[in-house]
Amino acid sequence: MKTLGIETSCDETAIAVYDSERGIIGESIYSQIKMHAEYGGVVPELASRDHCLKIITVLEEALGDIDLNSIDQVAYTSGPGLLGALLIGESFAQGLSMALDVPLIPINHLEGHLMSPVMEFPEINVPYISLLVSGGHSMIVDVKERGDYEILGQSHDDAVGEAFDKVGKLLGLPYPGGPFIEKIARDGNPKAYDFPRPMIHSDNLDLSFSGLKTSVLYTVRNIVDLNDQIKADIAASFQQAVIDVLSKKIQKSVELTGREEVIIAGGVAANKALRDAIKKLENILNIKVYYPHMKYCGDNAAMIAFVGSLRSDDKISIEASSVRARWPLNELSK
Repeated sequence: MKTLGIETSCDETAIAVYDSERGIIGESIYSQIKMHAEYGGVVPELASRDHCLKIITVLEEALGDIDLNSIDQVAYTSGPGLLGALLIGESFAQGLSMALDVPLIPINHLEGHLMSPVMEFPEINVPYISLLVSGGHSMIVDVKERGDYEILGQSHDDAVGEAFDKVGKLLGLPYPGGPFIEKIARDGNPKAYDFPRPMIHSDNLDLSFSGLKTSVLYTVRNIVDLNDQIKADIAASFQQAVIDVLSKKIQKSVELTGREEVIIAGGVAANKALRDAIKKLENILNIKVYYPHMKYCGDNAAMIAFVGSLRSDDKISIEASSVRARWPLNELSK
């Protein structure tokens, strides 16, 4: 069975085809980062317009030699995300579903991230712990089985990726700030600044990064000559503070649940320093840690197509819209 997946929740236009026997057999993604970098963040209206302009080309690239008429069902991200951007993907999915006379399946974007490593590593067994860290979400989820997710902890304020972007802006780095902070942090001293580790000693698994970001803000304001070395030291110290918090929370979640497998998902999962830190927990906690391929850390359609193949029974009518700017994981049903 072939499932075509469509992802337009934010600033990536992506389409992929998942074959239940062969895995991903075609995919394409177009990123709007360069366009939004001029504004220092994603402009929703511009994102929607660009999805309109690029989605047909992305479909053609994803299909390659695949016959469109061989598609058995269409899955698409229906939330959470930017409402206008989601509507573009849904409208396109509805059109394909009607033209091909195949089922239409709405997919939760967060579930896509949670399940994406399973697509690459079929040896992963539920239950497992997932650390989902992206520009819009930061949460620790107990994946008990497909469709049964318990949020053990989440950020009270900024998501991790959002904090990286904001700190990047404070340091005068290009958007998005995360990759640039990671890059300059390699030349910095992670102990140069003693930034706070919010909630690291709390008795729960919740997170908070607003205070850490504010501490960086005050530090930058008090520096007269913000040269490249100081920027590198601030970036390294900030990044280490984030890593320390996430590592501690993952350790607590494993001790709490007794899970033996942990996956890291979302755009921030591409951060090598974070990967290395969580990897060190393998021997300490006797667990196995998995990461998606770099290209599947950020928003992509492969994960949507894959989850769509697992949710074939969730088909909906094409006459009504099901997009949701907010769609909590705990509202998903099996």
